[in-house]
Amino acid sequence: MPDSRRFPTRPIVGVGAVIFDGDEVVLVKRRSEPLKGQWSLPGGGLEVGETLEAGVTREIEEETGLVVAVGPVVEVFDRILRDAEGRVEYHFVLVDFLCTATSGRLAAGSDVADAVLVEPSALGGYHLTRKAEEVIARAVEMRQA
Repeated sequence: MPDSRRFPTRPIVGVGAVIFDGDEVVLVKRRSEPLKGQWSLPGGGLEVGETLEAGVTREIEEETGLVVAVGPVVEVFDRILRDAEGRVEYHFVLVDFLCTATSGRLAAGSDVADAVLVEPSALGGYHLTRKAEEVIARAVEMRQA
């Protein structure tokens, strides 16, 4: 079955989270494209009939095993990736939330190869996208405010 997210006819809404467990944030290693094999923030596609908050709660539990309290939106942005011919291969509109782990045990779940807790000051070794680093930095600032 082809990946319906590739070469979409319209943008796909995705949800993600900067999850704090104490002072550390959760990172996941993607198992699938886009960003396969790279460290990122957990999240995924919104389902029809699902609110943004319900979607991020579901995705986080599926990918990390954590139950979270969903806080404010950190950022809304586009992730548009093109193939070698310049065609839009992926187009997501992503809504990232500030979340706090309330229960559960961190473990790699669906769509992720690994899940870790990291101090925000130690993100350099994970080769995150610049956008992921910016979103985490903004979430840290929001949390301190």
